[in-house]
Amino acid sequence: MPDSKVLRRLAQNREAARKSRLRKKAYVQQLESSRVRLNQLEQELERARQQESHVGATGDNHPGVAAYDMDYARWVEEQNRQISELRSALAVHVTDNELRVLVDKGMAHYDELFRLKGAAVKADVFHIVSGMWKTPAERCFMWMGGFRPSEILKVLIPQLEPLTEQQLLAVCNLQQSSQQAEDALSQGMEALQQNLADTLSAGSLGTPNVANYMGQMAMAMGKLGTLETFVHQADNLRQQTLQQMHRILTTRQAARGLLAMGDYLSRLRALSSLWIARPRD
Repeated sequence: MPDSKVLRRLAQNREAARKSRLRKKAYVQQLESSRVRLNQLEQELERARQQESHVGATGDNHPGVAAYDMDYARWVEEQNRQISELRSALAVHVTDNELRVLVDKGMAHYDELFRLKGAAVKADVFHIVSGMWKTPAERCFMWMGGFRPSEILKVLIPQLEPLTEQQLLAVCNLQQSSQQAEDALSQGMEALQQNLADTLSAGSLGTPNVANYMGQMAMAMGKLGTLETFVHQADNLRQQTLQQMHRILTTRQAARGLLAMGDYLSRLRALSSLWIARPRD
């Protein structure tokens, strides 16, 4: 029979372990509560920004623009919910079949964003390219109305390790092809901008000539259709990059990738929220 000292020590160890578990549980709950509150603050500030942009908008804005801004705000809220669901599923190690349902849902959610953007580009391509529907920090990283695929791959890859040799090769090829497509689109955009500048500056700028002016405007308007084409192509590249990464990765890796991408974009939005809310002395 163990003596009283041993029994007392065992009881103390059990009590210490119990308290440690309680402290850990409280800490995890506190972290989760802080994360939820930060998401709420981010959403509140995003809604306020959207409302402010609608109030300040002029009456001749296309209704499709306002509709897109509201749809995008709802899209962000749904993404936050899906990311929380993915985080929980990965933490409790659900089966691959259960995880696949969440991954497919996340991929479909990005497809929905590209569909919404396609309609918004037709309504007002300048609104999409300007990024006024995104937060300030996100706009710093924008390329042709959205994220640059090669940069997102650089963010994701370290979060997905270890990758097999075959996966690494496929990802490297995807990075290279994405970068080449981005370069081609960027060069096309630069050429379009130069073409527009040449069209608008043709002739004498200081001497009013209504006929020349109207002709220049008509030519410039005709060239803006190319801008819509470039933004559509950039969105197609973004969508194809996500789909190819999905095919390269295992279900669990794809879930981690969606979680990492969601967290990265959420942190950019949170950074904007904190910047807007900073004290101004």
